[in-house]
Amino acid sequence: MASTSNTILLASLLLLLLQTNAQTTPSAPAPAGPSGPVNLTAILEKNGQFTTFLRLLNTTQVGNQIPIQLNSSSEGMTVFAPTDNAFQNLKSGALNDLSVQQQVQLVLYHVAPKFYSLSNLLLVPNPVRTQATGQDGGAYGLNFTGQGNQVNVSTGVVETPINNPLAQTFPLAVYQVDKVLLPEELFGTPAPGAAPGARPRGVSGGDTDSTVDSQPAGPTAAPNGAGGRNLGRGFGLAVGLGMLCFLGALF
Repeated sequence: MASTSNTILLASLLLLLLQTNAQTTPSAPAPAGPSGPVNLTAILEKNGQFTTFLRLLNTTQVGNQIPIQLNSSSEGMTVFAPTDNAFQNLKSGALNDLSVQQQVQLVLYHVAPKFYSLSNLLLVPNPVRTQATGQDGGAYGLNFTGQGNQVNVSTGVVETPINNPLAQTFPLAVYQVDKVLLPEELFGTPAPGAAPGARPRGVSGGDTDSTVDSQPAGPTAAPNGAGGRNLGRGFGLAVGLGMLCFLGALF
């Protein structure tokens, strides 16, 4: 009886030891997941032709805000990245003429607060809202057209095809564009000037009306009128004296 009890006790201890050993043995590594948050800067640096856009992302602090928004949003994000050549083709001083706030709006105009694949961009209703929308009350929308695999983006000032997807996995899509997307709110076409040849009245320059208006009519007409009146009075006085002489001769 004692031997049976000892056997049961030993079996219980052996089972407990095996369970404890199983709990302390390291488990097999889990399948590797994402290495970390999506890194827009790394995507652009890898390509090597977005130096100016990266600098603007840094100086405007937009580059620091994008990862925060990606981690807090379920909609994802889409970035349209202009190449260095795109910036070089801008009018000289175009960026320097912008205030700090306008530079922020320009960068935000290249970011849509939702993930769009190329096929989505052909289906989404225009205009598509960007991150610049609402910064100063402007619309700051983008319009997309095209067919098949060809998608064009238009701002109302410039239009360019979307050529090269740099990243297209949720939550971040990044597309290369060969022109800087210039919003109408900042780079709209200036209003047309006055029609050529039109001059204000009274300004010299060969205009017939202005020549007539610049000559005073009063002084030239007044002497002629006064002379006419004096001549009329003198003629009437001579006629009157002649009549008196004629009557005097009769009587």
